[in-house]
Amino acid sequence: MNSIRKILGIVWLLLGPVVIYFLFTGAIHNIDPDGKKDINNPVIWVIIITIFLPIAIGLMIFGWYALKGEYSRNASDL
Repeated sequence: MNSIRKILGIVWLLLGPVVIYFLFTGAIHNIDPDGKKDINNPVIWVIIITIFLPIAIGLMIFGWYALKGEYSRNASDL
């Protein structure tokens, strides 16, 4: 079980920057002053990035602790 936690820690640690990359590339790609849809509005993208950026950073922190083995302790070890 501990090896699964460490493998998933690596996955979460790598998934955070990927999510951040796709957030910013999606914003750059979709923001268009001449566009008529809501997705072309920069205010919507600021809101999306403001909400999901801390989630992605928290995912990286969670992955770091899983990789270091912080979640490998049993309740009897406390």
